[in-house]
Amino acid sequence: MLLDKPIGFSSNQALQKMKWLLKAAKAGHTGTLDPLATGLLPLCFGEATKFAHFLTDADKTYIATIKLGATTTTGDAEGEVLTTSPVNVSRSDFEQACQQFTGEISQTPPMYSALKFEGKALYEYARAGVEIERKARRVTIQNIEVNSFAGDVAVISVTCSKGTYIRTLAEDIGKQLGCGAHLIGLRRTATADYQIAQAVTLEQFEAMSEEERLAALAPPDSAVHYLPAITLDDDAAFYLLQGQAVWCSGAIPTGLLRLYNEQQVFLGLGELQDDGKIAPKRLMQQVNN
Repeated sequence: MLLDKPIGFSSNQALQKMKWLLKAAKAGHTGTLDPLATGLLPLCFGEATKFAHFLTDADKTYIATIKLGATTTTGDAEGEVLTTSPVNVSRSDFEQACQQFTGEISQTPPMYSALKFEGKALYEYARAGVEIERKARRVTIQNIEVNSFAGDVAVISVTCSKGTYIRTLAEDIGKQLGCGAHLIGLRRTATADYQIAQAVTLEQFEAMSEEERLAALAPPDSAVHYLPAITLDDDAAFYLLQGQAVWCSGAIPTGLLRLYNEQQVFLGLGELQDDGKIAPKRLMQQVNN
């Protein structure tokens, strides 16, 4: 389910609400959005949770609103103001600063984040006034586009790898400009090939009938649609679902494969072995009608 997460909800709160509405036994989300952030949050239910990590690991796109001239304790509008500075920055200056952060860069995760240290989220330590040393990590920012720039407020579109903190990016841009900055708005508009235009709001979903809710779900294989697809004959499909490696005629690509039976029912994922057989890697539980 592609949810347009509302402001004020944590990702887990949104997930639990949707899980309850769908009466699902198993559910997971695919990349945390802060409560103040809105936008695309793909949620996986039932057997689709087996493929959630493909979306968690996927590139994502955001629209971020940045306030120049002030830093905060959290890097966003929730925190207390730490410093203020005059802003003497042109749009050209801002665009040049943004370009310093495209490509593979090093980022230090913020204290106000859900990263765990000794079993507790970093933000729990931060709220208690405890600073934990964090290691910088490499992330990739494919593109930053400046949508608008007016005085001390800029709106940018960012496409980036998993693990990128847009709050940290806003702070780093402010530091590069010498005036400081923090994030005042964030909206995720894409995860992998899923787009915000495909998403439903919580209010829309609540208003649906049970049948409409089920019809609104995307099929599990849509999360891995970019992988090559292989159709197995009925015999091969049977043995694959017993956990056995199977033969398949024709040229078979290396790497992970989407596997289907002759009726084009999604069986799960497999991978070509050195002996030419396809080994099961992550299979769907098949329901017999």
